[in-house]
Amino acid sequence: MHTIDEELKIAEEMRSELSGYCYRMTGSFAEAEDAVQDTLLRIWQSQGKLRNQAALRTWIYRIATNVCLDKLRNAKRRALPIDVSDPANFVTEPQETVAHPAWIWPYPDLSHDPAEQAISRDTIRLSFIALLQTLPPKQRAVLILNDVFRWPAKQTAETMDMTVTAVNSALQRARATLKQARLQSETLRNTDDKTDERLLATYVEAFEQYDVDKLLSLFQEGASLSMPPYVMWVSGTTDILSFYEATRSHCEGSRLLPVRANGNCPAFAHYMPTEREGMWVAWGVHVLEIKEGQIIHIHHFIDSDLFAQFGMPETLDNDR
Repeated sequence: MHTIDEELKIAEEMRSELSGYCYRMTGSFAEAEDAVQDTLLRIWQSQGKLRNQAALRTWIYRIATNVCLDKLRNAKRRALPIDVSDPANFVTEPQETVAHPAWIWPYPDLSHDPAEQAISRDTIRLSFIALLQTLPPKQRAVLILNDVFRWPAKQTAETMDMTVTAVNSALQRARATLKQARLQSETLRNTDDKTDERLLATYVEAFEQYDVDKLLSLFQEGASLSMPPYVMWVSGTTDILSFYEATRSHCEGSRLLPVRANGNCPAFAHYMPTEREGMWVAWGVHVLEIKEGQIIHIHHFIDSDLFAQFGMPETLDNDR
């Protein structure tokens, strides 16, 4: 028998894994955090009704799943820019944006739990999150619980309030859908596991000095670059060069600080200069996809609200 305080304590201890689950479901860390808070609220509202200790984790995941399904009921599919349009034919400073809920956003790697990191590395990468979003929400939940968390079908069935037969059927359909999906972001799978610190140091130096030639030397020839919430994305080093020149006024004199995102991917908090000398303000987060020792894609997520999620300050000065 559990008291409501015990249930809430256990759920709070599960917060990190629940956040990862809800992020895979929604494609947004902010949405995931809201879902976890709603899950805790629903547990509190239950007033300790659960009495089966063995079923506690399953029950908590049932609540989290229902919260996510409620949020996704009328939501449109989130995506990465490279999966919704062709690369720009003519590169200028980007103008057209689409609202925040249209895009997949990065997930800050704040957990130091080795078990969670082992689960999350490949299944929380941005390209995999984009693939998950092609599934109907219930199939998405079934696939995450079975193929990501490696739950038996019986436990998934209890969580989803489905029969084992229905779970296996949904899982089969979900796997078939993923095999048939043809996303441009699939090119970002199977990136380097080991961090190339020398490449990252060169990237920071080149970007902060805004040495475009040095930046371009770090990219593969067919590399690409995107910048949600802007729709435009560019492909090939020639167009990346044009993009860097078109956005020079925003980027020159910037500073980058290291963070980690989506399965321990190298990432940087980007601060742009202000009119006040020695002061920089939050601008966006760069997430780098690296393959065979070169950059194949950079996601420039332009949203200063991300900085609080990554535990980063909104401003910098010469003291930092």
